[in-house]
Amino acid sequence: MKMRHAMRALAIGGGLLAVAATLAAKNPAEPSSAQSASSYPSRPITLVVTFPPGGGTDLLARRLGSWLERDLGQPVVIENRAGASGNIGAQAVARSPADGYTLLMVNSSYAVNPGVFRDLGFSPERDLKGVVNIGFVPSVLVTSARSPWNTLRQVLDDAALQSDKGVAYASCGNGTPQHLAGEMLGRRAGGKWLHVPYRGCGPALTDVLAGNVPLGMVTASAAMPFIHAGNLRALAVTAPKRSAFLPEVPTVAEQGFAGYELDQWHGVLAPAATPAGIIDKLSAAVNTILRRPDVKEDLRALGYSVEGGGPKEFQGLILRDIARFAELTGQMGLRID
Repeated sequence: MKMRHAMRALAIGGGLLAVAATLAAKNPAEPSSAQSASSYPSRPITLVVTFPPGGGTDLLARRLGSWLERDLGQPVVIENRAGASGNIGAQAVARSPADGYTLLMVNSSYAVNPGVFRDLGFSPERDLKGVVNIGFVPSVLVTSARSPWNTLRQVLDDAALQSDKGVAYASCGNGTPQHLAGEMLGRRAGGKWLHVPYRGCGPALTDVLAGNVPLGMVTASAAMPFIHAGNLRALAVTAPKRSAFLPEVPTVAEQGFAGYELDQWHGVLAPAATPAGIIDKLSAAVNTILRRPDVKEDLRALGYSVEGGGPKEFQGLILRDIARFAELTGQMGLRID
């Protein structure tokens, strides 16, 4: 009798072990963060840019992609997914696999959007997290080199600003930092300002260069080549102090609007469930790149103050700016949908 029970127990135990082995084969254990990071990256990385080609975010992403390719040994594919002030691209990355192979390049619009869009289609607090802050860049108020305006004061004195016609300015899109910068200036300066949103700084610059829109509030990084080439005239920068690469261009604050400032950051994000080891490896790689003298010089020539830093610091900046911009857009009554 005892022998029969023992044999039965062994049979049941063997069956359970077999079932367990089958389940393990069908559902292998997830690799640890350290294991994931040690073999990462083993295939191409996609860096999604939330604006069209030609703007400051796109230019920075393409530079960063080439630098990462060299250091990580894998191709970095730039994918432009523009629309809704960056929400379309951000939503796509938020819903992508959290494996480090789909990343997001954004600017401060990412932190503005929660305050102006009723439905983003994702949660910036829960679905994505910061990897590294590349740096800060001011916006710049520009006009065509054929324009009669040479200073912000001349714009403010223009009769059109005081008429029903008003003065139009192009921005990089609804809810972008450039939109906020233009609205802030309009509220401080008075007169009638007409906001003309584009799907990025590149398309906005195209129409300002052509004279189709008299003014543009765009990122300095996108406008700098045209300013240096003499095709655009810079009237003011939105930073708290003058840019080292546009030293002759006064700030908005200098021109009668004390306390006015609105800088913009650019950085890389990843889906929130991405293993910490991969996030740290990516952040370390970008920080190594940003410390190189040639990279610093390249970015500074585009108007960036190079930042860098760790994921926690960048995520903290994002969350602080979400709260700061929500308060600002609330005061302005700015809603897009």
